[in-house]
Amino acid sequence: MLAFLGAIICIIASVHPAGTAAPAAAAADNDSAAAALLPAADKGLGALHGPAEALASAGPRLPGGPPLFSRFVCTPLSTECPATGTGSAAGSTAGPEELLALRSAAAQLRRTALEQKERIRMDQETIRELTGKLSRCEGGLRTPSAAAGLRAAPRPGTMGHPPDEPPAVRELEEAVRTLQDRIDRIEQELPARTNGSAPTAPALARDALHTKMEQLEEQLLSKILTLQKERQAASTDRSQQQHNIEKELNSLQNRVTELEHGPLGYSPPDAFKVTIPVQNNYMYARMKKSLPELYAFTICMWLKSKALAGIGTPFSYSVPSQANEIVLLEWGTNPLELLINDKVAQLPLNLKDKAWHHICVAWTTRDGKWSAYQDGEQRGAGENLASWHSIRPQGIIILGQEQDTLGGRFDATQAFVGELAQFGVWDHMLAPAEILGLANCTSHLQGNVIQWDEQAVEVFGGASKAGFAACEEGRKA
Repeated sequence: MLAFLGAIICIIASVHPAGTAAPAAAAADNDSAAAALLPAADKGLGALHGPAEALASAGPRLPGGPPLFSRFVCTPLSTECPATGTGSAAGSTAGPEELLALRSAAAQLRRTALEQKERIRMDQETIRELTGKLSRCEGGLRTPSAAAGLRAAPRPGTMGHPPDEPPAVRELEEAVRTLQDRIDRIEQELPARTNGSAPTAPALARDALHTKMEQLEEQLLSKILTLQKERQAASTDRSQQQHNIEKELNSLQNRVTELEHGPLGYSPPDAFKVTIPVQNNYMYARMKKSLPELYAFTICMWLKSKALAGIGTPFSYSVPSQANEIVLLEWGTNPLELLINDKVAQLPLNLKDKAWHHICVAWTTRDGKWSAYQDGEQRGAGENLASWHSIRPQGIIILGQEQDTLGGRFDATQAFVGELAQFGVWDHMLAPAEILGLANCTSHLQGNVIQWDEQAVEVFGGASKAGFAACEEGRKA
């Protein structure tokens, strides 16, 4: 692609000679490309170039016409530009160095195109001026005095062709003198023509040249736009590939970390605990799963409180229409309370010795019956707690904080500080024997509504997860 754009720039430079002369090797390499794309010149265009023998050394000759009086002007691209592969740009995996080289080459190409366009405009103005004089002479406007004055007026500060003048200036002077001679011959040889004569050959050649230049400019701009689109597509593909690679690397790194720091052997998904080290309003854990509509439930968990006063809020369940749908709470000097639909029952449980305890609370909507268990033993029971109320679904379960609104507005004075584990929910009241089996680790009964699984628990604000074995921790205590 870049080689093709370079060839187009060389062709434009060969048509319009204004600018610095290119190296001879670059001119020789682009002769055939320029000759193949430019239209054949006629006698009128010879007015700009002069006799063939006078300009034989000035540049290449076009097929069927006079030679160009200037050499090609080519701006070589950087040799560090990356080579284009056989595949599409979208599939390329170029590195940062190749992308930087490509951007540099594109910027240099744009600057070269702008410079060539400015040179073309200046040369067009010169052609229009000289062609206007030629047209007036061909139309019968005799201006011998002006032509003589043009021939006689020497350039200020010059004597012929000083050796320090660049070749482009000498070639231009020779072209002007040739044009003057051509005007004199036309004045002597051509009869006077009427004002309604057909367009002259130089005018036709000029129009053809302008058309060709416009076509080349359009092709150049089209190629530049195509290159920019391909570069953007390649950048997008590389960004997506990098994102996928980073995602895979993060997954592998997490897996390696788990293997390095995790316990040896098999570790079940429920063998972990949540630690909340400080009493505040931003550390907590959240269950990803919610509750369905319930007419009875049993909620069990292991906990170890480190609070000096009340244990705070081990868990709370809130729905959009009721913040205190289910709450287990002890704060200040108040006893431990179970709240259901903002109705309260006091539980005779003692959990302030900073040791691990297994607790369960069970409830049924029929007559609002409830019971409370600590370490497998029933410590209290009652009824008329939110009788005939059904637990509403699609709420949020928070461990360690009491919700004043759905999922938020926590109070630091009601926060739990300590450790939690094995939180489970059943949709019925468990039998006392089943609760005892959970407390002494002889049963591995899992909640049929909410199970304690590491993938189902999210921690926030500095709360953390760690390995946990319920019976081993209980024996240590």
